[in-house]
Amino acid sequence: MVVDTSAVLAVLLGAPPAAALVEQLHAAVQPAVAAPTRTEILLVALVKLGEVGRNRAEQFLEQQVILTIPWDQALADAAADAFQRFGRGRHPAGLNFGDCFSYALARHFRVPLLFVGDDFSRTDLPSLR
Repeated sequence: MVVDTSAVLAVLLGAPPAAALVEQLHAAVQPAVAAPTRTEILLVALVKLGEVGRNRAEQFLEQQVILTIPWDQALADAAADAFQRFGRGRHPAGLNFGDCFSYALARHFRVPLLFVGDDFSRTDLPSLR
């Protein structure tokens, strides 16, 4: 399973789906994030919760054994394709820049995506939410 920023932040912020998201992470064989998604998670946690938020995000990724997948040219091209197909202002899914990293990784490995919100449900990916 690929984990989107929205799922991690929902857990860190204690949003209503947090418990269900953690259950899905525990049930996953090998949850993963794209390297740029990891950066996004850490930066958003820092902005929303301060330095303690970034630390909590790092601890959460480690405790949940969420693997960080290195980013390469093929994945970068797939993310650009995702924006071309499903990007904000181009498609009802309205994927933003960061969303395209999660989309590309899930599509590349043909695995479901764990996320919060409606954007990815308007794409062609299998989802967990």
